[in-house]
Amino acid sequence: MVVLSQPIIDSLDQIKTCKPISNIFAEIPVVDLSDSNARSLIVSACKEFGFFKVIKYQGISMELVNKLESEAVNFFKLTQQEKEKYGPPNPFGYGNKKIGPNGDVGWVEYLLFCTNPEIISQNSNANFPGISENLRALVKEYVSSVRNMTCEVLEMIADELQIWPRDALSKLIRDEKSDSCFRLNHYPAPSPAGPHNLIGFGEHTDPQIISVVRSNNTSGLQICLKDGTTWVSVPPDHTSFFFNVGDSLQVMTNGRFKSVKHRVMADSMKSRVSMIYFGGPPLNKKITPLSSLMEKDEESLYKEFTWCEYKKSAYKTRLGDNRLGLFEKSAAQFLVH
Repeated sequence: MVVLSQPIIDSLDQIKTCKPISNIFAEIPVVDLSDSNARSLIVSACKEFGFFKVIKYQGISMELVNKLESEAVNFFKLTQQEKEKYGPPNPFGYGNKKIGPNGDVGWVEYLLFCTNPEIISQNSNANFPGISENLRALVKEYVSSVRNMTCEVLEMIADELQIWPRDALSKLIRDEKSDSCFRLNHYPAPSPAGPHNLIGFGEHTDPQIISVVRSNNTSGLQICLKDGTTWVSVPPDHTSFFFNVGDSLQVMTNGRFKSVKHRVMADSMKSRVSMIYFGGPPLNKKITPLSSLMEKDEESLYKEFTWCEYKKSAYKTRLGDNRLGLFEKSAAQFLVH
């Protein structure tokens, strides 16, 4: 779906570009959750790429997805003056070009929603006063459905890794105090006369446990492979869902899984609309390796911290920073033993 023919960002001066990527990610792990091998496929993908695609999932209707995308398109078609009524994000709300508080910018505009009923009830600004009731209702329904799918995936991971209890991971995002959020991103097609290969959202990892991305049928998503230098382009698929391992899950698996570094490029021909569910734990949850996963005498690679501590630390960094680096135990600590 083409959303807007004109860009919403007035100045390109601060927007970075990069060389075009010709590498198409042909080896993308594809998982049908009803497949008998789904558990092992998911775990292998999390170890090798920190990324995989779920297909043919029956728990989320495409009618709901299409309605939500349509409402998002309607919002982003509003005049800039109208959209600015819902910003700047603090942290929820409408944002344009600026990503976070530390100088990161991109060729993107977005709406960030809180999904925690407790926070919404305590903070009226988290509920977007005046925003379309239809959009709000569709977001709520979609988040509920995608949360169920995410929990199913996390429980399959627990089964494959023999983590006990089975809901050790999924209960963190089912918790009524789960600090999860939902984001609608819009990447306009740049002007043909302007610079090409604009970075819509710069390279980063997601700090949460896991995130789920669905987009319209427009390219732009890229991930970095395990070698840390090779970027590949992910073919768009508007009927499927892409899962990213987050920093918190990397810690909870003691490095067995790797949070995937990814970015989004603005497509030169079409606008891209994506919807991302970020599954986060409660703020007071300690993020440490799961005891049932640790082998005898295995040392934790990370210092103990709460999700609140990590979130605050991550919020102070730039997008491309190694956020987990501040919480890694030095190699010298292990040489002592």
